Amino acid sequence: MRRLLVLTTLLAGLPLALPAHAEGTFSFATTPGQLPKTVVPTDYIIDLTTDMEHLTLQGDEIIRVEVQSPTADVTLNQAGLKLASALLDNSQKAEIRQDDATETVTLHFPAPVPAGVHTLAIKYSGPILKTPNGIYIDDYTDPAGKPKRMLVTQFEVADARRMFPGWDEPAFKATYQLNVTLPFEYAAVSNMPIIGTTQQDAKTKRVSFSPTPRMSSYLLALVAGDMASVDGKADGTPIRVFAPSGLESQGTYALSAAEKILPYYNDYFGIKYPLPKMDMLAIPGNYQAGAMENWGALTYIDNVLLFDPKNSTPRTRELIYEVVAHEMAHQWSGDLVTMGWWDNIWLNEGFASWMEIKATDKMNPDWDIWPRQHETREATMATDALSTTHPIQQVIHNVSEANSAFDGISYGKGELVIRMMEGWLGEDHFRDGMRAYMKAHAFGNATSQDLWNALSGTSGQDVGKVARSFTEQPGIPQVNVAAVCKNGQTTYTLTQSRFTIHDPNAKALTWNIPVVAGGPGLETKKLVLGAEPATFTLPRCNAPLKLDLGESGYYRVHYDDVAFAPIAASISKFAPVDRANILGDQFAQFRAGHGALSSYFDLVDRLTAAHETDIATLEEIIGKLETLDFYEIGSPDRPAFQAYARSRLAPVLKRLGWDQKPHESVLDTILRPSVISALGTFNDPAVLAEAKRRFAIWLKNPASLRPDLVGTVSALAMKHTDAATYEIMAKKVRDTQATELKLRLFQALANATDPDLIRRNVELAYSGAIPNGRISMALSQIASASENPDLVWKLVRQHEAEIRTHLAPWSQDGFLPAIAGHSNNPEILAELQKDPSSSKTTGAKIATAHALNTVAARQEAIQATQSQIHDWLAARTH
Repeated sequence: MRRLLVLTTLLAGLPLALPAHAEGTFSFATTPGQLPKTVVPTDYIIDLTTDMEHLTLQGDEIIRVEVQSPTADVTLNQAGLKLASALLDNSQKAEIRQDDATETVTLHFPAPVPAGVHTLAIKYSGPILKTPNGIYIDDYTDPAGKPKRMLVTQFEVADARRMFPGWDEPAFKATYQLNVTLPFEYAAVSNMPIIGTTQQDAKTKRVSFSPTPRMSSYLLALVAGDMASVDGKADGTPIRVFAPSGLESQGTYALSAAEKILPYYNDYFGIKYPLPKMDMLAIPGNYQAGAMENWGALTYIDNVLLFDPKNSTPRTRELIYEVVAHEMAHQWSGDLVTMGWWDNIWLNEGFASWMEIKATDKMNPDWDIWPRQHETREATMATDALSTTHPIQQVIHNVSEANSAFDGISYGKGELVIRMMEGWLGEDHFRDGMRAYMKAHAFGNATSQDLWNALSGTSGQDVGKVARSFTEQPGIPQVNVAAVCKNGQTTYTLTQSRFTIHDPNAKALTWNIPVVAGGPGLETKKLVLGAEPATFTLPRCNAPLKLDLGESGYYRVHYDDVAFAPIAASISKFAPVDRANILGDQFAQFRAGHGALSSYFDLVDRLTAAHETDIATLEEIIGKLETLDFYEIGSPDRPAFQAYARSRLAPVLKRLGWDQKPHESVLDTILRPSVISALGTFNDPAVLAEAKRRFAIWLKNPASLRPDLVGTVSALAMKHTDAATYEIMAKKVRDTQATELKLRLFQALANATDPDLIRRNVELAYSGAIPNGRISMALSQIASASENPDLVWKLVRQHEAEIRTHLAPWSQDGFLPAIAGHSNNPEILAELQKDPSSSKTTGAKIATAHALNTVAARQEAIQATQSQIHDWLAARTH
């Protein structure tokens, strides 16, 4: 699943999270889970009848099971369903004992069911939901303005149980043969091809799909509605991209991406895609996940699958490619081979996140995707440095905890650690290990240890020793570099410690760190740094020796003055990714209290004086300057700091200009909105005036502004807009059906700072104008962009009950913490802690703890920033 990780910095880890216990290879018997393993399903035949008007379903299913040892009780999952009857082997009637609190049902028989193969026949009924989880409806307006209804499923983590009773845990793999009665006009798509369609009456038809391979329940899918597709093929596999009828041509770009990616994956994994077809489906708006890897029926929120030349931007093009690559990678890592339990969700998500960038970079080398992953690295490490982080591979006790594990650690850190392992082992050894892993566990389950064993076998290295130090314990290692110059040569001593932010009592940990060191004109050195110091010598002094060359490692670096001085002096001579890395590590030292902010500014000055043009480096600078400006809110020094920030970026905008140049690079096109937005944030009068001018023209003629500038220009215009102009924009949000444009315009509206407009924004977010799956994110955006999170909190609390009716269960836990986490008001944080919802589930406790810790760390940063910027500005005036 490719979740849109807007809120993940507020959804990571239990406080004082403990390392996971070292695990072994996959064993079904010892894999965690709620359900007993005395009865194991092997095959399901599911027959559904849907009522799309009354939003109900009737189900009949036959489950072939293997009873491992005699038992009178068969326990399986259900959530919100009502079982009418259950028969064993068409003869023995079960007593049905439903437990809605644990989302289970136990079928009790008069006598123990003997070991062996049996069948269970179950009749049941249940609701079709309106929230985007389980089996639900998606009401939308088609391109002709007509209201339409789509049937959608979203089962990860544990919502298959809302469509049928079953063993809804990933270790219980089985085959699924699905039959469904639907409105006659609906097109229907599931994991496998249609094998039969029969008309039931004047209004309905029954559609039957071929049985699936063995797979986990959360990968089953059903989507039905008024859809059409564009069709293609790659390596003999038919590929279709479905969209609401009338929009199917916008799937052409995603189709072309899939046609390139599939042969690459077939070769890389050494196993050809095993299903007879691959469908990708655009879900219009009401879809909370970014995308979902249902085997053979991949679903996406429409704005990450459909490319509209009139409204989509170059960043949208990149996002589509990455998300398609992510979900397609899951067809092997996640679907063909599935983690045994949710403590290894990173095996799915971290790997797919890494592979999406690897594939996107290979097919689009001019996008500089790997250097631009610096942003992911910085965001991930900012979370991982706090006390509320958790190991990549963490102990998961229940579904609530499992949902919270879909965060920046599982995705971002997982990706970065895998990249580090590949860089250490070499691309060929790593690929061969992945092929061995896939072959050994195809159609089954695996653990992290299974992967380490496969990689060890192909590389000859003890992979587990290195990998486990990063996956089974939390936090970030720091490599400390001390240099001594004597007799014309420099001796470097490397030691390690733990890098933390606002965590004075952090447990000391030790990693086995693959280190790569080098620099301009220097030989590259590689080593694995353990608990003991490592020493080496260079035959010169003042060498710009940099660690984490290429930014392929997952660690921070702290240099002493002797080691850092030549790096700072030569920063412009390093590769762009290393320039960004040096900046990131230096700012991190300030955040940890180990370095001066003035040192970061010195590096920025050196690079901008040298006319820096690289997008990764400039976006690192922009991001940190914007962060510091946020920390300066309320400080009398803020105008002076903003003047400094403007002086660093104005030359960049002068080079780029407001308008796209003929034959300019795609990276300059992507960079331009970031520079304009930052200068507007820093109150550049010329930029604000030009944005206002272009916005006024755009209101009269939407074609006057390129899509990539619409969001930036309108956001700057909305910051201090009047009520009449606000209403024009709000109407656009309500009336616009294209999800990409709707969300872009709402993000612009969220910048309004007038209290009355903030109130109207909060009401707009849950009025139906924003899809249910995006409401929580929309409210968090208002809290952040308006710079008035306290008012947003107050308004949300007033309407909390109504808002929650629109949210899926797995977004309830982080809903309030995501808003409170933007506030520095101790009364709001206390209110969050006291609210019963903050301790209702383990997931809610996790989200609340992380929100509180994030705020505390931010307050510490604000104090340090305002103090150091004051002194730095004073020093600059003398």
